[in-house]
Amino acid sequence: MKAVLMTAPGNPEVLQLQDVTNPGVPVGETELLIHLRAAGVNPIDTKLRKRGTFYPDQMPAVLGCDGAGVVEAVGAGVKNFSVGDEVYFCNGGLGGHQGNYAEYTTIDERFAAHKPKSVSFAVAAAAPLVLITAWEALYERGRLEPGDRVLIHAGAGGVGHVAIQLAKLKGADVCTTVSSQEKADFVKQIGADYPIFYKKTDFVQAALDWTGGEGVDLAFDTVGGETFHQTFPAVRMYGDIVTILEPNANTVWRTARNRNLRIGLELMLTPMLQGMVEAQHHQAEILAECAKYIDAGKLKIHVSHELPLASAAKAHQLIESGSTTGKIVLVF
Repeated sequence: MKAVLMTAPGNPEVLQLQDVTNPGVPVGETELLIHLRAAGVNPIDTKLRKRGTFYPDQMPAVLGCDGAGVVEAVGAGVKNFSVGDEVYFCNGGLGGHQGNYAEYTTIDERFAAHKPKSVSFAVAAAAPLVLITAWEALYERGRLEPGDRVLIHAGAGGVGHVAIQLAKLKGADVCTTVSSQEKADFVKQIGADYPIFYKKTDFVQAALDWTGGEGVDLAFDTVGGETFHQTFPAVRMYGDIVTILEPNANTVWRTARNRNLRIGLELMLTPMLQGMVEAQHHQAEILAECAKYIDAGKLKIHVSHELPLASAAKAHQLIESGSTTGKIVLVF
């Protein structure tokens, strides 16, 4: 089969399309053999490509956590899927289990979900990592409630645009930071109540003005760096802030402490990295719930670029440019 191999850590050109061995049948007792039709490309892919995977002794590697495709074979113990089923999932791609920049892969049935029927394989493959990240951050870490006021950073991004919609589905009011009028129009189309042009406006003051000086109930940081601690004064007393990035060593915590903020750290890769089977199954259940929202027209995944498998390096370059809206997908 064809697969994009990461031959060594480095620039995007280390991603090379090559012929490799098909995982093939027979599959494990509870495994599915998937004929992949599309793979999502995420910032974590670019980070692993630059610095090396979590399993540097297992090189070369196939990156790509997100995939969508058709079940081609099933293990003898598989109960919930059949040959011909369309699935989507977040699995592999961290340097251990093969990722999804490939024509075929295997996955334990507990970690897969039936693909939303109303969307293409490209849209489905763009969805899993960002859906799970936003769901866990807002609903599980941030304990979002109807009527809450939420600040979402980078609302036009991959995670951000999903987070806006999940927050609105919960009945929250949403303000979000954007860098351009085009992105402001986009986030308003998907439900944001108040776009904040952070390059021209102090987003903290804007959030305080929007909430009558009180601060938001929940802030969701998808940017990291100084943005994380700069957001503390925008959150109300005893409010929540959740970040998907590791806080910097020089983070100034005083404001967070004085405001009694509850800090949430979200890394949806932990179950995969730690082999936490039940947690991975829970993430597949999140995808099953999101598929219902997608098929009901209540949740949309925006794909800005669909590229062929051989253009994985270009996909990484686009992500690293920092200017894309929504998601980038490899289709094959």
